[in-house]
Amino acid sequence: KLCGYLQKLSGKGPLRGFRSRWFVFDPRRCYLYYFKGPQEPLPLGHLDIASACFSYHQPEAGAGDEPAAFEVHSPGGAVTVLKAATRQDMTYWLQELQQKRWEYCNNLDAVKRDSRTSPTPSDFAKGLVAKDNPDLSILSQNASAERARNILAVETSPTDLVGEQAASQPAPVQASAINFSLKQWSTEIKNSMSSLRKGSNENRKSVFYTTEEWELLDPTPKDLEDSMALEEKRKHVAEGNKGLTSSAFPFDFGRIPHKARRPLKDMIASSKNRNSSDSSPTEWCSGNGNRLVSELQLKYQSQQEELEKLKKDLLSQKELVRLLQQTVRSSQYDKYFASHLCEGVPKDTLELLHQKDDQILGLNNQLEKLNLEKDNLQQEVKNLKCKVGEVNERLGMLMETIQAKDEVIMKLSRQLSECEDGTSFQSGAISSPMATCANKELQELDRLKDNLQGYKTQNKFLNKEILELSALRRNAETREREWQAKYTSLEAKLCQIESKYLILLQEMKTPVCSEDQSPAREVITQLLEDALKAEPSEQPEQAFFKPHLVSEYDIYGFQTVPEDDDEEKLVAKSRALDLRSLSLTENREISTGVKWENYLASTMNREMMRCVELKNLIRSGIPHEHRSKMWKWCVSLHVKKFKDSAVPGYFQTLLQKALEKPNPASKQIELDLLRTLPNNKHYSSPTSEGIQKLRNVLLAFSWRNPDIGYCQGLNRLVAIALLYLEQEDAFWCLVTIVEVFMPRDYYTKTLLGSQVDQRVFKDLLSEKLPRLHAHFEQYKVDYTLITFNWFLVVFVDSVVSDILFKIWDSFLYEGPKVIFRFALALFKYKEEEILKLQDSMSIFKYLRYFTRTILDARKLTAIAFGDLNPFPLRQIRNRRAYHLEKVRLELTELEAIREDFLRERETCVEKRDLISDDEEDS
Repeated sequence: KLCGYLQKLSGKGPLRGFRSRWFVFDPRRCYLYYFKGPQEPLPLGHLDIASACFSYHQPEAGAGDEPAAFEVHSPGGAVTVLKAATRQDMTYWLQELQQKRWEYCNNLDAVKRDSRTSPTPSDFAKGLVAKDNPDLSILSQNASAERARNILAVETSPTDLVGEQAASQPAPVQASAINFSLKQWSTEIKNSMSSLRKGSNENRKSVFYTTEEWELLDPTPKDLEDSMALEEKRKHVAEGNKGLTSSAFPFDFGRIPHKARRPLKDMIASSKNRNSSDSSPTEWCSGNGNRLVSELQLKYQSQQEELEKLKKDLLSQKELVRLLQQTVRSSQYDKYFASHLCEGVPKDTLELLHQKDDQILGLNNQLEKLNLEKDNLQQEVKNLKCKVGEVNERLGMLMETIQAKDEVIMKLSRQLSECEDGTSFQSGAISSPMATCANKELQELDRLKDNLQGYKTQNKFLNKEILELSALRRNAETREREWQAKYTSLEAKLCQIESKYLILLQEMKTPVCSEDQSPAREVITQLLEDALKAEPSEQPEQAFFKPHLVSEYDIYGFQTVPEDDDEEKLVAKSRALDLRSLSLTENREISTGVKWENYLASTMNREMMRCVELKNLIRSGIPHEHRSKMWKWCVSLHVKKFKDSAVPGYFQTLLQKALEKPNPASKQIELDLLRTLPNNKHYSSPTSEGIQKLRNVLLAFSWRNPDIGYCQGLNRLVAIALLYLEQEDAFWCLVTIVEVFMPRDYYTKTLLGSQVDQRVFKDLLSEKLPRLHAHFEQYKVDYTLITFNWFLVVFVDSVVSDILFKIWDSFLYEGPKVIFRFALALFKYKEEEILKLQDSMSIFKYLRYFTRTILDARKLTAIAFGDLNPFPLRQIRNRRAYHLEKVRLELTELEAIREDFLRERETCVEKRDLISDDEEDS
């Protein structure tokens, strides 16, 4: 995902300046959206990268990692100036935007799609529809252009301010000085001045940073005593030299480690020697102070050595006392053993005990020796540490000595140069300008080299930009010529059709005696043959501008024209042409697509959530290219609790179990596979890709829900879901419909829930469409025989495919209430036509096919979600509960009647010969 921070030049007049923005590239439309921040839901605007070109100005050398600006030139002369944090980021952004533009435009040239689909084939990558693209025509790639682009490409990598990880970082500081308010500036100055005033009244302490790590530790009592003594002596020295010089910065040596004190004091003394204006008295005072310090340190070291010797003597005396005590204990033990235990003990046992005692004494002696060796080794380690400390001190002194010598050498060098300047001013005056000139020339040479490298990179980028723009322009010209040829072809075909119909109208005006002798009969026959005959295969070069008014299959894979009956074929083709005409003439489809693009752009920085805006968009219909994504999101929304409780790989586990051990539903599933959607090419033959996926989902669900197992109707629900979802998502879609949306026993053997919904629908029809309900009651038409299948399979095979998928869009988002809405809307759409029918047979015949004559999805949706309001879900739930009790009572009565009949048949001899139809068949 190409995203990151850039600064955009915006504003007018004195407020014009760079402002930090979060940019996100959308590959679906080739737009570069910019937001106020990574967490903002709505973009501030966008840049159309597909029709833009890029450039930047090469700055002078020495810019380094300073912010680098580049320009995005849009059609119409608009120029947007963007600034990256570093030149590396700028190069990366330019390379990526060039690549995205190249890929998007090549996809436009390589893939021709229906006007209702997306121009980029990668937009929907799920379901069977995603793999079906009958209008694909791949153009040959320009190998030379690709090779030149690769040569001119500049390798670069982004910094932390580019990429998704940049969203967790704070926005970079804006470089524009205009955006820095005067109030903040004055506040900063006030804070700085107040801190300086506070610091002048306090006792400040200097902190030195050296190459070593100085630990600021709390001083020990001994260090405090030593530091106090040193302070008193230094005060005496300072009082003796009062008025000569004094240090303005008292150093807190108590906070510095003891080993580091002497080098620091020497550094201070040497600093005083170098910076003093009156050198001789100060040097004398510093020398006396240094000698006193060195004498005290020597005394301290000698006392430490004597203390170590006394500690060693004490340890040796303690060891001697311990050995003597051990000898006394052993002698007492021997005496006790000899006096008390020797009586009555065998001689061999006594010898064995003596041996064991000797061994114990030997081991104790060995242990003592090892402890002594351990103590000696520890003492050696301490001595080595002390030696290392001394060596470090010597090293520090040597470093300071070297530093002092270097300073002396530099001082002597300066004096020597001053003497040479005084003696030979003329020669120096000549040599100095030459050295200065040489240095300037070297600096200028380095600057020119840097500029040359920068211009080379800029030249590569601009050459690549010119190459890409030229190739894209040629492709656009080719595409324009092809569209012109398509337009000419359509115009010629239209002229031919108009000519034939004019001839037909002219002939129809001529009176004839009989139909057989009519001159128009021949024209009508020819027109019918032209309308029904298959379109001839065209050459590959003509495939791009093929008119394709009516294809054999629609974009969902459904057959548009049947192959059997010529009369039905003509009606189906007429209906397909009407649908095509509606899709081409409705501007609403375009406005809906724009609204969807804007909404999806607003969700680039956040997750989608249920809201009124999204509900209204889904009711207007999800665009074909976004349907896969939105269906998956809707399903996940409803089955989140099931997915969270399921183990990973839950679907695959069920499928594996079903394949290894078939259940009773497997046989019926196999019988219904090819009867699911025979008019859809994805399920028309046993080798179709959809058949195996359909089998897998139904088998997995039969193991998940053994109470239902399999019911006729589930196969059609899964088949529709598989057109836009993968197997696992289609499985969860079926779970959503059966276990979340529909009541219990909706798909069981009794179909109890389905019967209840038909009675609820009757109540709603009598309330919302009372005239139509009365008409059905008058002629005793049981319309639930038609609507029962609508509810069971959610209008599959009942309405045209465009309307079907719009119903499913709302159904997967809002739930089963949508089925009631659209069922009522279908009757209201054709209410006047139904009321004109005056007998039950014609009414029932009309109800069997009238839904497929409804083509205007916009009007039907307006009726379902507008004219039928209010439509509370609570009312449906209450009526479901009421009718559920009634249906259960009726089923209980029927079951009681059946049991009575069976009991009476067994007891009565006369009725024992009565058998049911099922028993007779068996």
